[in-house]
Amino acid sequence: MASSAPEGSASEKSKPRDGFSSRAAFIIACIGSAVGMGNIWLFPYRVAEFGGAAFLIPYFIFVALLGFSGVLGEMAFGRAMESGPVGAFAKACKMRGGRIGERIGRAIGFLPMLGSLALAIGYSVVVGWFLKYLASSASGELAGVVDTGAYFGALAVDFGSVSWHFIGLALTFAVMLFGVSRGIERLNKVMTPLFFVLFVVLLVRVATLPGAGAGYEYLFIPRWEALADPTTWIFALGQAFFSLSLAGSGTLVYGSYLKKDVDVVSSARTVAVFDTIAALLAAMVIIPAVFAFGFSAASGPPLMFITLPAVFQQMPFGSFVAVVFFFAVLCAAITSLVNLFETPIEALQSQFGLSRGVAVGIVAAIAAFVGVFIESTSSVGAWMDVISIFVIPLGALLAAIMFFWVCPKGFARSQVELGHGKPIGRWFEVLTKYVFVGITALVYVLGIFFGGIG
Repeated sequence: MASSAPEGSASEKSKPRDGFSSRAAFIIACIGSAVGMGNIWLFPYRVAEFGGAAFLIPYFIFVALLGFSGVLGEMAFGRAMESGPVGAFAKACKMRGGRIGERIGRAIGFLPMLGSLALAIGYSVVVGWFLKYLASSASGELAGVVDTGAYFGALAVDFGSVSWHFIGLALTFAVMLFGVSRGIERLNKVMTPLFFVLFVVLLVRVATLPGAGAGYEYLFIPRWEALADPTTWIFALGQAFFSLSLAGSGTLVYGSYLKKDVDVVSSARTVAVFDTIAALLAAMVIIPAVFAFGFSAASGPPLMFITLPAVFQQMPFGSFVAVVFFFAVLCAAITSLVNLFETPIEALQSQFGLSRGVAVGIVAAIAAFVGVFIESTSSVGAWMDVISIFVIPLGALLAAIMFFWVCPKGFARSQVELGHGKPIGRWFEVLTKYVFVGITALVYVLGIFFGGIG
């Protein structure tokens, strides 16, 4: 029947597939993958720049649309095919075009897989920077830095953070060696809740700063005229799209480890809600803190590694706040990095029959060899821009086309309804096949036109 799940080979069925132990573990891992640098160093700037609370209106709209289409779809697609993008695309095309289609689908599936690997390589450089700043905060070194710009500039140069970069990779892959249930799941169960707890602590501390009120006003008093500017809607779309980790890779892979009786509809909703809470928490910590001491609310690395360290130096108990902040950010970065690296590791295991250890070793070697050459801000910035503009949204678009268009009619609906307990509404096909696919194509075009929107 068209709605039945594709069957694997006898050898595939004989090998037990690692997976998440529960729905809660899966959701926590997905939240961990979604909460990343986009929430922390870009969202606060976007809100402040594009209308304050007015920006939240289009942002919430797009989060809801993308959560109930793209996030839900990638979860269900991965679970249906029990594979990452390479295997999932191959199985989808096989359902339409037999063996020839399977080969074509497998070849196409390598694009989001490689995109995930490339993004992880760049991300790992930033993780190294966070480790350095966490250590410097804990030792007291950062509190005594006179010029935070020069301090970061000395780190973010070619081969300037090799040791910290490699420590970050070693910690990440050490966890991944243990697999999904014993490694990724346990990591996220600790680090994802810890991120939220630490940011709540920071929120309380920042709220007591003299002058923080001006930051809250700038952040949340709506400037309604911004809604008449198409740029506000474009960047709200980009922020929502990239914040939810839509790429046809990470969420799809995590979905492949999901049990059939789990409700992906409620899971997608929960992930979208907590990802949004994380972004709001970051904004309510960073913008008021910056305003309290008269600094610029710039976005990206300058905010994280130049502006905020200078803010912490002037803040009572600033060294403690800096340690809490950089540890919280490291939690978000590591959980996202694990998700990104899991896509190529899963592909090596499922498509080439490699053991977990060998697959992790190969990906680690590639990440270390390539990443060491892009440690400067200019190099890693250009690398990340190319991947996020040209590859990531294309991967999400291809996954959507595969699941909602290439798979037989009714297949996507049947897979989403598994574990939901009741039929979903007629809105599903319209929202997924037309609205989401159209929005994703638009993100791709707008990203190229604007030089990045997320």
